[in-house]
Amino acid sequence: MAPLDIVQIPVLSDNYVYLAHDAASGATLVVDPAVAAPVVAAAEARGWRLTHILNTHHHGDHTGANLELKAAYGLTIVGAGHDAARIPGIDVRVGDGDSYDFAGHRAQVMAVPGHTTGHIAYYFADSDALFCGDTLFALGCGRVFEGTMDQMWRSLSALRALPDDTRVYCAHEYTQANARFALSVDGDNPALVQRAAEIDSLRAAGRPTVPSALGEEKRTNPFLRADDPALAAAVGVAAADPVAGFAEVRGLKDRF
Repeated sequence: MAPLDIVQIPVLSDNYVYLAHDAASGATLVVDPAVAAPVVAAAEARGWRLTHILNTHHHGDHTGANLELKAAYGLTIVGAGHDAARIPGIDVRVGDGDSYDFAGHRAQVMAVPGHTTGHIAYYFADSDALFCGDTLFALGCGRVFEGTMDQMWRSLSALRALPDDTRVYCAHEYTQANARFALSVDGDNPALVQRAAEIDSLRAAGRPTVPSALGEEKRTNPFLRADDPALAAAVGVAAADPVAGFAEVRGLKDRF
């Protein structure tokens, strides 16, 4: 089976919505539709039929177009059963460890609480694609709004365990600002220094920095490296306590 054809749609000020299309069936899913018009335009430009929505969490910049698109196209909306009351129009409720079949492509559902209590991610192994919403960003992670630091660290650790060649389709273009912060706590990391320069070049050219490779995130993202002894020492915590290390890095970023 051919991998999903994934299209990135920039919307609002810094959000990304994604289309994922199965050529054999003609089915197309939308990940986290903030607004409808750019999604419809992108699908129509390609002659794709919208059939599904996958929501990672309940925030309005991820679910804002659910009902409009469902009314127009009869889409099936998939979201976290744990958070069903906050996912507009939800039809299919999924949770940690579930598999969701989209046109023969298996999505592994992962509970990744922290940013919100009901946040989930979808991993399509056959397409090397991770749709992780606001849990993991390129060189960053989401703010911990509803969950705990321990939950967020566990969520990031679960994502970190996926294969290095996984493409991280996160929901925001925050990478350049994230790089500036990362350099402030991990500036002796040569891989990070090189990546930050590449990011500056991409943004200067008006190009996206997303998706990124998970292997690159493992080497350069300070939020995935909170248990690295050098990084822990740089922020003044014991490497034996990764939750404390993560909490310190997250707090520094919140105040950066």
